[in-house]
Amino acid sequence: MSAIDWERVGAELDDFGCAVIPGLLTPGECAAYLASYANASLFRSRIVMERHGFGRGEYQYFAYPLPAPLARLRTALYPPLAQIGNRWQRALGQDERFPATHADYLARCHAAGQLRPTPLLLKYGALDYNCLHQDLYGELVFPLQVAVLLSRPGADFTGGEFVLTEQRPRMQSRAEVVPLEQGDAVVFPVHHRPVNGTRGVYRVNMRHGVSRIRSGNRYTLGVIFHDAA
Repeated sequence: MSAIDWERVGAELDDFGCAVIPGLLTPGECAAYLASYANASLFRSRIVMERHGFGRGEYQYFAYPLPAPLARLRTALYPPLAQIGNRWQRALGQDERFPATHADYLARCHAAGQLRPTPLLLKYGALDYNCLHQDLYGELVFPLQVAVLLSRPGADFTGGEFVLTEQRPRMQSRAEVVPLEQGDAVVFPVHHRPVNGTRGVYRVNMRHGVSRIRSGNRYTLGVIFHDAA
């Protein structure tokens, strides 16, 4: 974690609305997460996306206590992202500030009735996809989240690109396609970000999704920092 260039990550989030952390997880760590999908005891719920109009595919939310590697990852990623989030809050003129540790932020979530863990594993097969959406689970929303590709593009699956869109005031939507290799993580906004414009700082609305899987199976680890109501 100490090798991550957080200054670069923050600058790319400011400029493009996303940033890639290459090799956040090793192939062995990816394989362990992928294998855990079959262990129902690790999860609190399973969602079949087509039943809800979310797309095609499925995902499972982890239960507390989280697996130790996931808990460590979530705890370690939070502090530098909180610094970026607080900078964005100042730019947007918002009073709320995020505490320095994830434990303190979770205490805030739980006091507000947001008690259910939100880290998840997503599984896509051929022709599956994820509609553009935002991961909002309650009144408290941490502004950034992380998705880690667990499968090998070109070997385990084809297609299935990670896609972001942003809607600036009085402009058409802009799309960003983010190439990822196995173990790479993409950091991106949950719902909006500040963007400098001709009339000051704008609040730009963001959505994310996954394009159609052409073949094979694609697994992703999602790390969301606020818990759900």
